[in-house]
Amino acid sequence: MSRKVEFFFDVGSPYSYLAYHQLPKIAQAKGAEIVWKPMLLGAVLKAAENQSPMAVPLKGQHLLTDLQRWADHFGVVFNQNPHFPINTLQLMRGAVGMQMAGEAEFRRYLAAVFHAMFGQPRNLNDVNEVVALLTENGIDPMRFQEMINDQAVKDALKRNTDEAVERGVFGAPTFFVGNDMYWGQDRLHFVESALG
Repeated sequence: MSRKVEFFFDVGSPYSYLAYHQLPKIAQAKGAEIVWKPMLLGAVLKAAENQSPMAVPLKGQHLLTDLQRWADHFGVVFNQNPHFPINTLQLMRGAVGMQMAGEAEFRRYLAAVFHAMFGQPRNLNDVNEVVALLTENGIDPMRFQEMINDQAVKDALKRNTDEAVERGVFGAPTFFVGNDMYWGQDRLHFVESALG
């Protein structure tokens, strides 16, 4: 039995947002460690010849209803971001950079960005809005800009994304417990069981 769960996610994925709120509770209850794996969902979808559910007309129509049902089930505030689609490349580089900076910085950043995506939605395509969000959460925008342009950060995000593709990931959120893959926030009960 493994006491570690790998979490491949992109902040642009509303189902990753739901999983982000639930997985720590499961990990804490099971005494498990979360290995956070920020990735670029767009690149993963392309490699897997998959597409966003919103690109499938009937599925897209049902998506908001499904998301709200899951948010209600988990007791999580959810609001669809009216500014979608949002290019998450810089935001995901930010996640990797903050992860490199330390656990506290990473957690603060993720909480702020996920909330700005789906809790109290903001236009994160707008650089000025991102700067405001960072400032409000005690993150220096200039340092952030340097961080996301750092080649080591770019390479780390690419490695995570390539690893996801190599391991058969085709969407987000995706979890691994050992070699077993679980896709979607609606599989979290299987993750919980796998963690013992």
